[in-house]
Amino acid sequence: MGSILIQNAKAIVTVDAEDRVLENADLLIDGNQIVQIGKGLSPRDASTQLIDASNMFVYPGLINVHHHLYQTFTRNLPQVQKLELFDWLRYLYEIWKGLTPDAIYHSSLTGIADLMKNGCTTVFDHHYVFPDQNSEHFIDKQFEAADRLGIRFVASRGSMTLGKDQGGLPPMSVVQDIHTILADSERLIDLYHDARAGSMRQVVLAPCSPFSVSADILLESAKLARAKGVRLHTHLAETKNEEAYTLERFGMRPLAYMESLGWVGSDVWYAHGIHFNDDEMKLLAQTKTGVAHCPISNMKLSSGIARVPEMLEMGIPVGLAVDGSASNDGSNLLEELRVAYLLHRLQSSALAPTGYDLLKVATRGGAEILGRSDIGSLEVGKSADLFMVHVDQIDAVGTHTDAKSWLGTVGLKRAVDYTVVNGRIVVEKGNLTGADEGRLYEDCQASYQRFIQQ
Repeated sequence: MGSILIQNAKAIVTVDAEDRVLENADLLIDGNQIVQIGKGLSPRDASTQLIDASNMFVYPGLINVHHHLYQTFTRNLPQVQKLELFDWLRYLYEIWKGLTPDAIYHSSLTGIADLMKNGCTTVFDHHYVFPDQNSEHFIDKQFEAADRLGIRFVASRGSMTLGKDQGGLPPMSVVQDIHTILADSERLIDLYHDARAGSMRQVVLAPCSPFSVSADILLESAKLARAKGVRLHTHLAETKNEEAYTLERFGMRPLAYMESLGWVGSDVWYAHGIHFNDDEMKLLAQTKTGVAHCPISNMKLSSGIARVPEMLEMGIPVGLAVDGSASNDGSNLLEELRVAYLLHRLQSSALAPTGYDLLKVATRGGAEILGRSDIGSLEVGKSADLFMVHVDQIDAVGTHTDAKSWLGTVGLKRAVDYTVVNGRIVVEKGNLTGADEGRLYEDCQASYQRFIQQ
């Protein structure tokens, strides 16, 4: 791995603790780290790759803290376009129970490619659907796809233990027993989890939701995660139906139920977190339990609007996420950022987060959610994760006054020009460097056809 010198950037939006924006500045990468930021920097040696950034804005890589990559193969289905979460899940589970290793690999490639072309450098994926045939290496296939394209990947060993016969939503063919889940969880942690700074592979334990798993798997997953030093994740407070379910079944609201099982703390984050009340918000703030904000999914499924302005004011850790492609129907965190900005302006007016506030959520906020201090901002000593955008094009005329807020207020409707992950250029001039995109499309489309027609 060599060195890269980004020269004379029109603006470097550092997203550091001082919120610095450096104009006409350089950034030097050596190996996988940022080693200098300033003006008039010199190449390391004759082999240093030079990038003229005089007409570009430079940003930290975006961090996606909740996804279901397998869902890229069930996008745009007319049968589910008017359904809310529970009915939506019931319909799609009948398709997802046919997932194969081939479908997992190629759906992961599809979603990761989309993320990378839109400035994402780290993705957390929540996979929890394991059919009773040929699913034992699904997570391995995801790591294989991530390695091929070069993204920083955090995988989860999700799970479901409550099927239709036990009052849950999924078919029994995707429900697993606790011993199988825990054994595979430990295997994946031991094989893939790398806690070192600059790690490209990490593992999280993530039972699906209070309405699809039993208390014992939540308890045992928490014990195993804390013994192994990995984080915990699940869906929570996404819909009023979920709230009614936990009140009827456990006599508790969703967060109280999870708290009773040890599922609060700085090593825990929840996807969605829409329907928290005031006391629950205070508990999240006190315990530093995080929330993955998924505005587009929440809008599509009519789930509601998370109280993000208040969460940020209270110091609750918040990251940004695209959620599953079947409820989005894409994998574009830049689009998520702008939609989040507009949604909260509509809901909260002057109290809404600014475009820059949401950029911080999508970068530093995501790093905090994942427990990482090595990514999330452009600073000397941090991992070289960033993206760059030309602003000398017609869609950027009149937008140069505020590089910090631009991605929220105006938004980018094209691929970024460069994405760099761990010091490696993975997108150049809007195209993936790790794959022939035409061939990748053909392979992934063929895999989709095999899956959807089975």
